Amino acid sequence: MRLLLVEDDHSLATSVQESLGRAGFAVDVVSDGVEAEYLGNEEPYDAIILDLGLPQRPGLEVLRNWRKRHNNVPVLILTAWDAWHERVDGFKAGADDYLGKPFHTQELIVRLMALIRRSHGRLQSAVQADDGLLLDEQQQCVILSSGELKKLTGTEFRLLRYLMLNPDQPLSKTRLTEHVYEYDEDKDSNVIEVYIKRLRLLLGPERIETRRGQGYVFRSRV
Repeated sequence: MRLLLVEDDHSLATSVQESLGRAGFAVDVVSDGVEAEYLGNEEPYDAIILDLGLPQRPGLEVLRNWRKRHNNVPVLILTAWDAWHERVDGFKAGADDYLGKPFHTQELIVRLMALIRRSHGRLQSAVQADDGLLLDEQQQCVILSSGELKKLTGTEFRLLRYLMLNPDQPLSKTRLTEHVYEYDEDKDSNVIEVYIKRLRLLLGPERIETRRGQGYVFRSRV
């Protein structure tokens, strides 16, 4: 899954980006409101972490502008614990959640996972296929219906999580690439084929179907 982190505190942004990366997210980081608003409209993020006190354009204005353009990307606002009015203003502007500073990174990760699952219409606390295949987001592994555990690399984990959050629908290589890699990474869509083959070796060849001219379909039941 791909995130946009909007934070002008460089040391905090670096620390959070590293933690989110270890948790299996591809993370783009910007430090001002103008660039944040542009990228939030142009790139297909799965969620955005938005600080409010930004240079060039305030975070609330950025959020309002996204919503005016019917950009419904899930947004988690970072704000001071005692700034209750900022939380209220943020929700009125269209925020989906907030987290007070200082915060524990693990809480941020859990909240983001919940936001992303809800945005995909999943209310349960786990990413799971209809036949019991389970993605363990904490350990970044997959547990087969038989109970066997399979370890995943970082890219395999990000790719499988996106496939499982969008089951039984064709996903093009371009779309998968956009949600698996960061903005400045080499986005060779042909690499997706390599990782699809690796996932098929782990899950079975029938789990991920190829649709000619459309892309790949993760089957929720095999």
